[in-house]
Amino acid sequence: MNTIQSTGYPVHFQENAYKELNHYLETTTFSKVFILVDDNTHKDCLPNFLKQLPDDIAPVIISIKAGEINKTIDTCVEVWKSLTHLNADRKSLLINLGGGMVTDLGGFVASTFKRGIKFINIPTTLLSMVDASVGSKTGVDLGSLKNLVGVFSDPEMVLIDTSYLKTLSTRELHSGVSEIIKYGLTYDKNLWESLKQTDRFSATDLTKMIHRSVEIKNEVVLQDPRENGLRKILNFGHTIGHAIESYFLQSEDKITLTHGEAIAIGMLVEAYFSVKLFDFDASELKALKVKISELFDQVEIHEKDYAPILELMKHDKKNIGTTVNFVLLEDIGKFKLDCNATQELLLEGLNYYNS
Repeated sequence: MNTIQSTGYPVHFQENAYKELNHYLETTTFSKVFILVDDNTHKDCLPNFLKQLPDDIAPVIISIKAGEINKTIDTCVEVWKSLTHLNADRKSLLINLGGGMVTDLGGFVASTFKRGIKFINIPTTLLSMVDASVGSKTGVDLGSLKNLVGVFSDPEMVLIDTSYLKTLSTRELHSGVSEIIKYGLTYDKNLWESLKQTDRFSATDLTKMIHRSVEIKNEVVLQDPRENGLRKILNFGHTIGHAIESYFLQSEDKITLTHGEAIAIGMLVEAYFSVKLFDFDASELKALKVKISELFDQVEIHEKDYAPILELMKHDKKNIGTTVNFVLLEDIGKFKLDCNATQELLLEGLNYYNS
């Protein structure tokens, strides 16, 4: 599977990923090599990864608690203190082995520790392979507000090994499929058609879809690395989705949603807006609703939840002043940036999801 060259770094796949990693480690001098994992990847992924390293590499493991709730500055402080205690210096390397929480947080930690040390990202979830692997975004949440603190910073490389997908639950796997749907709807009609026809995602299907998703995101990022225009399409479903994810995360009486579950709701609501505002094909909206119902259980969003969800949307990073901006669709692969929706339409869209 071909390597994809992104903004200053390569994304390597499968067996070639470890060949490139080992060549890099053998030809670059580091004072110390650290591996950042969370509770899950420490147990499920680290043993396999360590087997891939050269015998003369003796990495130091730093482990953090798993879960989006721990994607915070407090966790960064823990890792910064660990690096300091373990005598990390500016010639150290940090390898982030985990899902988007680990790669986002680990990249931010590396980019700011002693004003920057080198890091490598190894995404281990489907979501992080197709989303967090490309784009150079690092960061953490501020309270329940998603990714509000962070910087753009390039890793040395990204390695994608789909064998790590075997460690995922069906729920986590489907969470990643949600982001693949986003690429199909906004950018690649053939990918969307493939998704509609796929009931069970085999390893072969997923490997092809992952590579295509990374290609799409990379094509977008290369044209707009700092999200001034085209890159905003990667936020389809995220304006509402992030608000729902944050609301459920901060509410004691709500279940915690995966990122993909929340974004699926967001895409459905924003596709509904697209039908109402831009005559997006209603049959495609219906197909999206069917696909989302196949992948995810219905989430209960009560009318009393609407107001706090809409309030959280005001903090979305794409907003300008008090104007909430959406990415909407005119057709599959044809998008509209910086769209607005009335309060009435927002409520109507949430009701559509609940119907």
